[in-house]
Amino acid sequence: MEKLQPARLEFVAYDTPYSAAFDDVYHSALGGPAQARHVFLAGNELPQRWQDKDRFVILETGFGTGLNFLATWQAWRDDPQRCRRLHFISFEKHPFSLADLATCQQAWPEFAELAAELQQKWPPLVPGMHRLHLDGGQVILTLTFGDAAMQLRTIDASVDAFYLDGFSPPKNPELWSPHFCKGLARLTAPGATLATWSVAGHVRQALKDAEFEVAKRPGPVGKRQMLVGRFRSRRPDRHVAPTDRRAIVIGAGIAGSTTAYALAAAGWQVTVLEQAEAPAQGASSNLAGMLRPLPSADDNRLSRITRAGFLATRALLAALPEARWSPCGVLHLAREPEHEAQQRRAVEQLGFPPELLRFVEADAASRLLGQPVSIGGWWFPNGGWVQPPSVCRAALSAFPERITTHFNAAVDRIVRTNDQWHALEANGKLLAEAPVLVMASGAAAPRFEQFAWLPQRSGRGQVSHLPATGGKPLNTVLFQIGYAIPAIDGTQLIGASLSYEDDEPAEREADHRDNLARLRLTLPDFAAGLDPATLHGRVGFRPMSPDRMPIVGAVPDAMTATPNTRLHNIPRQSGLWCVQGFGARGIVWSALMADLLISQLEGEPLPLERDLVDALDPGRFLIKAARSPSGEFPPDEEATEPAA
Repeated sequence: MEKLQPARLEFVAYDTPYSAAFDDVYHSALGGPAQARHVFLAGNELPQRWQDKDRFVILETGFGTGLNFLATWQAWRDDPQRCRRLHFISFEKHPFSLADLATCQQAWPEFAELAAELQQKWPPLVPGMHRLHLDGGQVILTLTFGDAAMQLRTIDASVDAFYLDGFSPPKNPELWSPHFCKGLARLTAPGATLATWSVAGHVRQALKDAEFEVAKRPGPVGKRQMLVGRFRSRRPDRHVAPTDRRAIVIGAGIAGSTTAYALAAAGWQVTVLEQAEAPAQGASSNLAGMLRPLPSADDNRLSRITRAGFLATRALLAALPEARWSPCGVLHLAREPEHEAQQRRAVEQLGFPPELLRFVEADAASRLLGQPVSIGGWWFPNGGWVQPPSVCRAALSAFPERITTHFNAAVDRIVRTNDQWHALEANGKLLAEAPVLVMASGAAAPRFEQFAWLPQRSGRGQVSHLPATGGKPLNTVLFQIGYAIPAIDGTQLIGASLSYEDDEPAEREADHRDNLARLRLTLPDFAAGLDPATLHGRVGFRPMSPDRMPIVGAVPDAMTATPNTRLHNIPRQSGLWCVQGFGARGIVWSALMADLLISQLEGEPLPLERDLVDALDPGRFLIKAARSPSGEFPPDEEATEPAA
């Protein structure tokens, strides 16, 4: 993995931002906003082309100072006939820090309000995709931090307009190459257009070879010509948004509640069916849970997904003021000296900004925790604890005109009839019907006929509640072999046990004893004198997938996979979707997985790279089973850490 190198802000004549890395300016010195409107908006026939559409997608090859995005956002906001949702995808190999971005954007007071909102949601400078929901969620900015020449292949989108705005071809040839232009062509929607200030002959030829008809047009002030183009091949639209936006969500835990929220935010009418008397009564019922990413030195798929999920959850929590959580930080201590050295190396190799991840020695860890510890570890300053039931309640009440909840609604079976999914009670009574049904019932999902193939196991977990009296309080969330969360309303939560093939719903003294024993390996004097027999807590059953990754997407037809079937060619059950397999990471994954699901349903740009989306696809298990000599799903992989 290549470390992300932030941009270094410099200025040349007329206070024009300049990149020493590319020896080029970010925009014209002669009226940057006017150039953006003339070249990129007018060159793509905007705002006319997005008017009265459901959605419109723009892809830009270099975000830079954000000038083109701000000009486009303002034009969209000022247009009474604007599309319902505007997607703007942009790459940036060397993103600005928040402070430098704000300095650049001070030059355009006309964008001050929009720039302030963008800056308020500016992500940490780490590789990968960052999804920013702006203007009430109707403007969606997908930033990809990394080399566009490498990252273009990871995008899954149907693009209506391209802003080709990398640094000049002699300075940044990769973004104007024939290979890159053909990559753009892969993403085109019917009638897609492009615009750029470059009229270089080899650029024109590369675009022509990629099936774009190009033509020169008068340029902006200070430049004689510019280039516009239109994709000449006719192809069907790969992403068609549904016209009937009604959905059933089965389950009101954190997976179902955040999914209902995302659907409603996109304009869907949602019916939530929950067998319990209130939301978050199953695996999401804990007093609190831990929120932090899970780094690895090689930045593997699990690490990338948990990092993206962590940032998405933070954004969701900011949008739900009723949700209860604390950014008190998470201290993940090493297990032993060798592990401590691995953690230190990972921090050095990743090079993440310190507000996301730091390594701290034992003395600093002790100060952060408020308790003496003998080893160092990872420190996540913006991590913390989250109360899942409060998130569920806040999400389900955010759109009362679009979300209808039915509790004590035990769904016995689901049936597809006349292009509608019917959710039925055991006596055959219809609970709800809609063209789309999302299964988010956690450990209960495999009992439904359509999910009997799902290789998901139930993991029994028990947490312990301790009275928060006596001794020094914890300042942060602690994780090592066990975990502990600072006191909440006079109660301290520790945990958690994990067992399979275990359906005992009652608390067990042995599990309370084990939870205390694990924590005392880190803090020997913790809760001294406390008798495990006097403790209480909660038992939950987590939906665990074999590879410890979520199971999200359109539900496949389980009978159609063969050893030669490709993942994207597996037939899917019409209108049937799932958000399953969160295991012990429901808090960190729920917001991101809900965003992924609604993006797939709506045919909109996806919030994750294509390889990560494939790693979450429910059909992956059918492919593995079809290719297995035994014809069975591979056994569960071992967990890399205790459930938390």
